Amino acid sequence: MANVTISIDDKLLKEGRKYARMHGTSLNSLLRQLLSKTVAPTSNDWLEECFRLMDRAKGDSKGEKWNREDLYDV
Repeated sequence: MANVTISIDDKLLKEGRKYARMHGTSLNSLLRQLLSKTVAPTSNDWLEECFRLMDRAKGDSKGEKWNREDLYDV
């Protein structure tokens, strides 16, 4: 894998590192993901991202089940 050197504002770099840390990744990985999604997106990228977010959410329905109509009850 090739290395790239970029110039970036110090404040932006600090905020980028903070954002990456909050999302459990490195700035390098974050930039790689963003560039990959921007330059070479695949048709399933959005689906993979949805599953990744669902897995990370660790939701628990506590066994409760609902149907489609229940979703419209607000």
